Amino acid sequence: MKAEVGSSEEAVLRRTAEALERREFKAFVARDRREALKKVLELIPRGAKVGIGGSLTVREVGMPEALEANGCTIVQHWIPGISPERDMALRREALTTDFYLTGANAITEDGLVVNMDAVGNRTSAMAFGPSNVIIVAGLNKIVRNFDGAIERIRNVAAPLNASRLKRNVPCAKEGKCVDVKEGCDSPERICRVMTVLERRPARTNVFVILIGEALGC
Repeated sequence: MKAEVGSSEEAVLRRTAEALERREFKAFVARDRREALKKVLELIPRGAKVGIGGSLTVREVGMPEALEANGCTIVQHWIPGISPERDMALRREALTTDFYLTGANAITEDGLVVNMDAVGNRTSAMAFGPSNVIIVAGLNKIVRNFDGAIERIRNVAAPLNASRLKRNVPCAKEGKCVDVKEGCDSPERICRVMTVLERRPARTNVFVILIGEALGC
């Protein structure tokens, strides 16, 4: 592992990968983003059609550009200035691609993959649609258990994403979820669709790459 990742962090990565394998996911541990990118390029063949979900991790690693350079056709909705209609068309098209590449909000040490979406295209694609799903997640996304996953989503991922997207919701202003009991009633709420992958979906190949760096929200 990289020098800044200690033996305890490495143990967490290995333990989580083993738990994912027991739940029928194919898991890999990458020392850093370069090794993660190399693994993605090994998994996705040249010329494949690749859908990409909303993920800072995927983009911080430089995966869209590397895949395009490798001859892949990229389908993604993160394109500045596109119309709402084009945005939705691309989200739907990504559900039918050969490979779907995305991040995760939280992965538990016992092998659960937990995500929260506003639209639901990313959570849907992980469960059914593309034949192959590749999930990339930094060390910061690994939590102890399901309760830890919910805590991370509510008080880390959602506030950061809401702020980044300039949503008028309480968590973007407070930096934490403040409406758990009553529920956030804002029309701009981003916590709308939650999925928990307890095991690999029966007819989907799911690869999980755990990266020994903090990446994404």
